[in-house]
Amino acid sequence: MAILIVNREGLNFSGTIRGVVKTRKWCTRLRGEYPGGPLLSILLLAIWGGAMAAGSISAQANSTSEYAVKAAFLFHFAQFVEWPPEAFKDANSPLTYCTVGDDPFRGALDDSLRAKVIGDRGIRVQHLKQADATHGCQVLFIGGAESKRAAAGILANVKGSAILTVGESQDFAEDGGMIEFCLEGNKIRFNINLATVSAAKLKMSARLLTLAKTVIGTQGGS
Repeated sequence: MAILIVNREGLNFSGTIRGVVKTRKWCTRLRGEYPGGPLLSILLLAIWGGAMAAGSISAQANSTSEYAVKAAFLFHFAQFVEWPPEAFKDANSPLTYCTVGDDPFRGALDDSLRAKVIGDRGIRVQHLKQADATHGCQVLFIGGAESKRAAAGILANVKGSAILTVGESQDFAEDGGMIEFCLEGNKIRFNINLATVSAAKLKMSARLLTLAKTVIGTQGGS
């Protein structure tokens, strides 16, 4: 079993994804680091087996390990976000995760979320081919394979909707996305655009903001 612990310094992969770090180092581009307090120095994000088991991490391809971890992040992000009631069809509707276009998780997201619940809601995963089919999604992941123009079009299409948008392309948060995965050294970290979160009528826990590398849309932020 692997215990994934994240603090304000990010998740240390102990060298398992250094092959991808060389091409993605934009985590420090944003300014205005969120002044989170010391009361929440670490967050136990996940304990799971399979591809992330201690004996198999180094044996997996770098991208496989990366997306298994990002899938775990996506599950726990939703635990710190509150959606307005109108974001769901009814009280029994599941919380729906959606990916758009090419699915970089290759099954890791489905495996990570299978049989899990958030609050009183079950979880389902949808892999969308059409960017305009996002109705009914509560979490929308836009992969790095999407062009900057395509990502901008998707964000424009869901602007103002109660959908938590998460991406991994450079400047995703600055361009209007809500959470941007980024790599710093050999760690996965994330930036948050709190202004966009608030505009979508989502409520994000201060505990999650404390763990972010950068929060845009706060006093002292960019």
